Amino acid sequence: MLKLDGLAAFAAVAEAGSITEAARRMGISKSVLSERLSDLERSLGARLLHRTTRKITVTEDGSAFLVHARRIVHEAADAAAEIAERRGTLAGPLRLSAPVSFGSLHLGPALYPFLAANSEIELTLELDDRFVDVAADGYDAVVRHGPVLDNRLIVKRLATSRRLLVASPAYLAHHRAPKSVEELEARPAILYSNRETDWRFTGRGRNGDVVIRPRKCLRINNGLMMRDAAIAGLGIALLPTFLVHPELCKGALSPINIGYEAEHAEIFIAYPADRGPSAKIRALADHLRKAFGDPPYWEAGVKFPRKATALKSSRPR
Repeated sequence: MLKLDGLAAFAAVAEAGSITEAARRMGISKSVLSERLSDLERSLGARLLHRTTRKITVTEDGSAFLVHARRIVHEAADAAAEIAERRGTLAGPLRLSAPVSFGSLHLGPALYPFLAANSEIELTLELDDRFVDVAADGYDAVVRHGPVLDNRLIVKRLATSRRLLVASPAYLAHHRAPKSVEELEARPAILYSNRETDWRFTGRGRNGDVVIRPRKCLRINNGLMMRDAAIAGLGIALLPTFLVHPELCKGALSPINIGYEAEHAEIFIAYPADRGPSAKIRALADHLRKAFGDPPYWEAGVKFPRKATALKSSRPR
């Protein structure tokens, strides 16, 4: 007879590509997971995984069986969740991915009261700035800053995210604040190395939108370190207000106005379209929207530059 824990183990290994990683995600030992896989293969009389010292791959039989195994595991989890919901309880596993900086500063503090109120939810939160494959990597949902372009996902907005050009008072004391596109483009910039490095601004009148490509750059793949580099006076950074709100209020960073407003982004939660939102994800999304606010609390008291109404640059952009 097939056992559900064996199906779950097989699906986890297929998604992770590694017994070690699958065991970590499931919170069990490698030996227990390997035993469950062996029991499943014996029950089926088929080899589902090809194991070498370097990697694990799914066999032809395994690929055919994987579709059914995933569906059975998800349906079992949904059925258990539905029973819990009938009792007025949110329960069961919930695996999320979120960006490192936003997760540390804002998602964590918003999650803690939600988990305290729903103690039967078994949350696994993994902070990662890369764009994970929600289904293939085994996540129930992801929280993301910026556009989510995967059409296999349902995307729901959680909060706005506006950005500002910032620098330290010490930097601005030695180098006057840039007032134009040309001046800004020539200044040392602190850029996020995991994404496109252009700075994009919106304008009105003859200027239209503006794209700035700084010439001298410090590239960092972490928003908190970018903020700290700006505080240290190493250059100008274009950062979301959720990263710099306390520093702006304390005066550790100062906003820079070149007459353009930085292109906006959004913070989303996304989940696979073929599964639909579970009650846990719906409740979590509602809780996060209320916790962040509209406009979000990290924009309170921040003065944003107004869009340009006069020509600021003679060059076509």
